[in-house]
Amino acid sequence: MGILSKLRDMVKSQPILVIFLVEIAQALTSRDYFSSTQTSHSDHSPRDLDLSIIVGSLCLILRKWRQRRAIRAAVPTINYLIGYGAKVILSSHLGRPKGVTPKYSLKPLVPRLSELLGVEVKMANDCIGEEVEKLVAEIPEGGVLLLENVRFYKEEEKNDPEFAKKLASFADLYVNDAFGTAHRAHASTEGVAKYLKPSVAGFLMQKELDYLVGAVANPKKPFAAIVGGSKVSSKIGVIESLLEKVDILILGGGMIFTFYKAQGHAVGSSLVEEDKLSLARSLMEKAKAKGVSLLLPSDIVVADKFAADANSKVVPASGIPDGWMGLDIGPETIKSFGEALDTTKTVIWNGPMGVFEFEKFATGTEAIAKKLAELSGKGATTIIGGGDSVAAVEKVGLADKMSHISTGGGASLELLEGKPLPGVLALNDA
Repeated sequence: MGILSKLRDMVKSQPILVIFLVEIAQALTSRDYFSSTQTSHSDHSPRDLDLSIIVGSLCLILRKWRQRRAIRAAVPTINYLIGYGAKVILSSHLGRPKGVTPKYSLKPLVPRLSELLGVEVKMANDCIGEEVEKLVAEIPEGGVLLLENVRFYKEEEKNDPEFAKKLASFADLYVNDAFGTAHRAHASTEGVAKYLKPSVAGFLMQKELDYLVGAVANPKKPFAAIVGGSKVSSKIGVIESLLEKVDILILGGGMIFTFYKAQGHAVGSSLVEEDKLSLARSLMEKAKAKGVSLLLPSDIVVADKFAADANSKVVPASGIPDGWMGLDIGPETIKSFGEALDTTKTVIWNGPMGVFEFEKFATGTEAIAKKLAELSGKGATTIIGGGDSVAAVEKVGLADKMSHISTGGGASLELLEGKPLPGVLALNDA
């Protein structure tokens, strides 16, 4: 599934066209969003960018570009292609427009993309059609063309074969670096690979798979997983899958109150999924049967309302008062979780310990981030599995201390659950 030798050999033998597809947040168009980005070829770790490549003579598809780290993640693959004379066509999606919607146009990206990549980026007014075909033919070796938002066509998300074929018609080779959307079978992530061979993984995709698949399949022991978030229902598959592999499973976030109630504890006004009580009991029994140390918080920071300025206090997890809700793990829990993690060699973290968006209830999540940074410094493999846990690590400035920051939220979860990812299966070397 590697990209290096295949791309190098293809580009050396003939000029290659690259289509670069991006799912871009609104903030991408602002100068501040792009500030401080670097183009180091050694930095392949950034988050939240999904990059794929098609080539027509070469097509590169960049799909999800939300943070500075994500921007840096794309640069090595793009620069590698440009460096070997590839003709790069950037094609992206932004938002969920219903047809052609000017506010979702990608045109504002051109100046910053040009600055970031160090080459003049040209812009097309469409992503398929004769105009694009003409512009593609005019791209010089090492040149870049940005196509208009692919989601202006409803066929993109429907994975329409004809639309995918039109996208692929510009290319000779497909490289998918879009891990964050690898769990979606869209025309630009799965469909195009049917028309372009070989279809290979980019630097970022390969790193994601190496860490998330490799760490779980063959982890250094002891292996711990930290799973947070508001609902058990959203993490059932992950928890069940991890119970087959980990030595320690730490649970935090709003989901813990369903477990507490399943144990017969008072939970006050805390979030509880009443229909998941038997599931919670089943998961605890399964952990015990498999010899997995399943750890729940021993104390909780509770609040009298769900607000940043709420009154708060620390109470035992076994008895949350009526009218109060748990919004973070307590100091004793932070200490005990830290001690449990001290001997671990591999840690995967997905989901915050509390409502970290409120400063008063961010202590537990920040403490876990600091602990994992400490473990990384001691040689442990630490993987942040996308979503809010990534935002938390970024917030405390410790992202660079982790072994790997995943760019995929849903994709990370599905991979940890053991589910196949359409965007990966589409690669002929997968």
